[in-house]
Amino acid sequence: MVLFGISISMIVCWLVIALIMLIVEALTAGLTTIWFAGGAFAALICALFDSPVVVQIALFFIVSICLLVFTRKIFVEKLQTGSEKTNVDALIGERAVIETDIPAYGVGQAKVGGQVWSAVCEKQDMEIKAGSLVVIHAVEGVKLIVVPIEEH
Repeated sequence: MVLFGISISMIVCWLVIALIMLIVEALTAGLTTIWFAGGAFAALICALFDSPVVVQIALFFIVSICLLVFTRKIFVEKLQTGSEKTNVDALIGERAVIETDIPAYGVGQAKVGGQVWSAVCEKQDMEIKAGSLVVIHAVEGVKLIVVPIEEH
């Protein structure tokens, strides 16, 4: 292949394209250009066997698009961060046991995960007796907002 009047091997072209794609991916971390690097490596292998340039280009696009379409979603899900609930957010939806009565318009205590928390009923005019099972609907500061299981 002749580029700007200089004869250049397709092997070098595909290697340069692959490296550029890898560098762009490293700088952006968007999991998009990495697949084109894979396509460039496939075309590079084809070039090693002295395949026609048209075949190399076709293989580059086919492999790149297939990798992008069929594997990107899997890798994005595996590498996704921030989807796990942490700390108090992990308590929402969990069950707790009422340790001390929660009077109407008052505060009691609930035990969840071996820890005792202050707790109030979501329906403030409702009383919840000790020993009752509740579901945690929210956390406000250091206080659980709970609902009795039968109300849930």
